[in-house]
Amino acid sequence: MITNTKHLTGSALYALASCVTILALLSATFLILEPSIGHSQETFRIRQTITDETSFLVPPTNVDMDDTITGVTGGTTNGSTTFSVISNNAGGYTVTIAYQYDGAHAMLGDTSGSESIRDFDDVAGVPRYNFVASTAAQFGYTVRSLDDTDTPQAFLDNGALCNQGAGSQNAYQCWKAPEVGAYTIVDRGSSAVTGATTTLDFRIDVPNGSVPSVTADTYTATATLTLLIQ
Repeated sequence: MITNTKHLTGSALYALASCVTILALLSATFLILEPSIGHSQETFRIRQTITDETSFLVPPTNVDMDDTITGVTGGTTNGSTTFSVISNNAGGYTVTIAYQYDGAHAMLGDTSGSESIRDFDDVAGVPRYNFVASTAAQFGYTVRSLDDTDTPQAFLDNGALCNQGAGSQNAYQCWKAPEVGAYTIVDRGSSAVTGATTTLDFRIDVPNGSVPSVTADTYTATATLTLLIQ
């Protein structure tokens, strides 16, 4: 019995020593690996693309002129439409207007095809100060923006002339003839994240006893606005 006890005691001591050795090795391994495990870093990124948004927040509506005009004694009538642009483009945007022509003049009689309402007589393609009367019936337009810095120089006046670099925006002063080519009516140099509003004003004047005489009809002109970023 004594011999077996010694044998068991020796075995237990050997087992204990083995356990201690294994634990020591595991502890040493952990101490070696722990700094690497505890300070491991991985870098990654999160991306999002934001696209440009420049569009008509409020598009222009069709225009019915304010009053009818008698064909012989004549008269003057006005009409307008308003549009608004929204844009996150820091460089701003432009808006141009171009008229559809099926003949020599923008306004055509719906039934007769008459062109007896002529295009307004501007100054060689530049807006003219005040709506100057003529012996013929005339159709013209002007523009004004809520932010007057959006209005191009061509529509700014000094109280006598349009297209003035140091001029001001004044309603119903600088009138332009319709053109088939695109003409700039808004020139904004910054974004408009809450919307920027512009009004187009139109006028038709028929003088008493106009030459040529104006055929009785309903007359229509068609225009297209184009919005471009700067």
